[in-house]
Amino acid sequence: MTAQLTLAELAALMKSAAGLTVDPKDLANRADSTFAEFGLDSLGLLGIVGELENRRGRPMPTDAERCKTPRDFLALVNTPGKAPLEADKVPTTGA
Repeated sequence: MTAQLTLAELAALMKSAAGLTVDPKDLANRADSTFAEFGLDSLGLLGIVGELENRRGRPMPTDAERCKTPRDFLALVNTPGKAPLEADKVPTTGA
């Protein structure tokens, strides 16, 4: 697996983690389609997130399993230094 997750690697993860065979070319052509349109449900996506965490040895962003499309998922998991959701919140200061 490369440092940046590709659509081909995502298709392979869909097969290994969720048992869903998707042609990488179809995934690339329809990257803005929902995961549901490919037959992937939320548990399948959670399995993919878990597999990525195991392979990379670090947690994925906490909202990764909420992504709706392959393009959104890749954008999120490939963002360098993307911190978990709590760290994304703007700090408030007492006044």
